[in-house]
Amino acid sequence: MNLPIKIAEKVRDKGGRAFLVGGAVRDGLLGLDPTDLDFEIFGLEESSLAEILRDFGSVNLIGRHFAVFHVATAEQEIQVSLPRREVKTGPGHKGFSITADPGMDPSKASARRDFTVNALMEDPLSGEILDFWEGRKDLKAGLLRHVSPAFAEDPLRVLRVSRFVSRFDWAVHPETAAFCRELDLSEIPRERIEEEWKKILVTGNYPGSGVRVMEETGALEAFPEIDALRGVPQDPEWHPEGDVFIHTCLALDAATKVRTGVAEQDWIESLGVLCHDFGKPAFTVEKDGRWRSPGHDVGGVEVTRDFLARVTAQSSIVDSVVALVREHLRPTQLWQARAEVSDAAIRRLALRLDQTSSVDIPSLLRVAWSDAAGRGEPMPEFEQWDPAQWLLERAGSLGVREESIRNFLQGKDLLELGITPGPKVGEILDEILELQIEGTIADRESAIAWAKERLGQER
Repeated sequence: MNLPIKIAEKVRDKGGRAFLVGGAVRDGLLGLDPTDLDFEIFGLEESSLAEILRDFGSVNLIGRHFAVFHVATAEQEIQVSLPRREVKTGPGHKGFSITADPGMDPSKASARRDFTVNALMEDPLSGEILDFWEGRKDLKAGLLRHVSPAFAEDPLRVLRVSRFVSRFDWAVHPETAAFCRELDLSEIPRERIEEEWKKILVTGNYPGSGVRVMEETGALEAFPEIDALRGVPQDPEWHPEGDVFIHTCLALDAATKVRTGVAEQDWIESLGVLCHDFGKPAFTVEKDGRWRSPGHDVGGVEVTRDFLARVTAQSSIVDSVVALVREHLRPTQLWQARAEVSDAAIRRLALRLDQTSSVDIPSLLRVAWSDAAGRGEPMPEFEQWDPAQWLLERAGSLGVREESIRNFLQGKDLLELGITPGPKVGEILDEILELQIEGTIADRESAIAWAKERLGQER
């Protein structure tokens, strides 16, 4: 017998009633394994509930003022709470006064939830589902619809719309979208914005749809760098799909096929796909009857930094995404000129990626493939894509596939050879690294011999 059933039985024996709520019920009806188990307990005071929960595992009170408990055992983790009353007291998603109310009617408790599909409640003992807001009807229709006008009290729900559209590719009820357009996302702290963006881009199956719906909900007003992509023309020969915004959304959907399964890496790379054409609005021109965007890769660097400054406080994430944006054209460019591409060019690319970021050539190729796949036309799988096959083989043969070239010598090596400490040490190390990149110096012994000769010339 699993933990939810055991808790529900104990609650029943004490005179209360336990319901699974939210995503657990929704996902169960969709035939999915629920990732989060949330219980709402009716008819018991906080002290009685805490006593019951301590019989099952480690219990932490995470919502002191409104009785939210985290229960963890070796097999499962669940969140258990009492029904609560919320009164709007100020702006933003934190502007609420919240108090627990064990005697609240389930219909009133469910009214505080965001969408009808998340307001479903299930008794795990009987299997009875309480549906006060036609959530099952909306679930069948694939529709996100708000439960009540109170939806508009929390601006974070605008991004939750995008999150659920990204996950399920659902439609949004027109009245819900209208509520969203009234909300001010500037009230939301950056860490909450980052949390929602991660769910939109990294865990959703349709991240492009999650971004596209931001047009409908007005969320793009909070992200002008994305909004600026709308209506920016592209050469139809290369981009038959339409403007840069449409292309970016298609590229985001394509990127789901090359996720690594490592959360932070997928976060970085999906941001790279989202931001890769941020330079196009300022760098797109019509020349000889065709739309071109020369320099948009480098031109998108500062725009990307501006966007990411409002999304994350982690400089390492910013630097990695910027590197992907700056270099996103290089795999295709190198492959097109492959007959003339030197080993040094491959080494320099790996070094540029590695110097200020945690990304490598495979990371860049996944972003470049997603970009190429964002044209809405048939596309080879990543493993069969010619630029990826060629560049991975070349980089692998040079030892720079997952890491860049490293200087054979360090400052202490030059000091041991007799150089006086000072700026000259760095200058000579830079010269050695350049010779390594060019292939003139192939190992540590050659580097030491070159350094001795170099220092001898200055004496």
